[in-house]
Amino acid sequence: MNQSIPYDRPDQLQQIQSGLLQGEQIIAVYDAIGAGTGFLGLTDRRVIIQDKSFVGKKVAITSIPYSKITSVSVVSNKSFAGSFFSSGSIAVNVGTHVYEVDFRGEQKCHHVHNVILHFISNP
Repeated sequence: MNQSIPYDRPDQLQQIQSGLLQGEQIIAVYDAIGAGTGFLGLTDRRVIIQDKSFVGKKVAITSIPYSKITSVSVVSNKSFAGSFFSSGSIAVNVGTHVYEVDFRGEQKCHHVHNVILHFISNP
């Protein structure tokens, strides 16, 4: 396993690794907090979100190509001028759908935002 990939849980990293396309590289896999979302993975081609909000304990793995993302937002309960907040959220807009993912730690939130922004602004 590649130790240079930031991740929170080995099982989530393995789940992303098992579904990679040929030549696709993982950038990071972060555990999500709050209802519905299991984790968010970033590769050099797409965002992968595990969604647990389906009825009957079904779980969906949603792949979102960077080319389909119209915007990405950092959602915070304090302003950037405020000092420290222990968690952060990302909102990823794909057409009319918004995927919101909450993370433990501001750094993960900003890392995810910056990676997505890089890929959607440099197609």
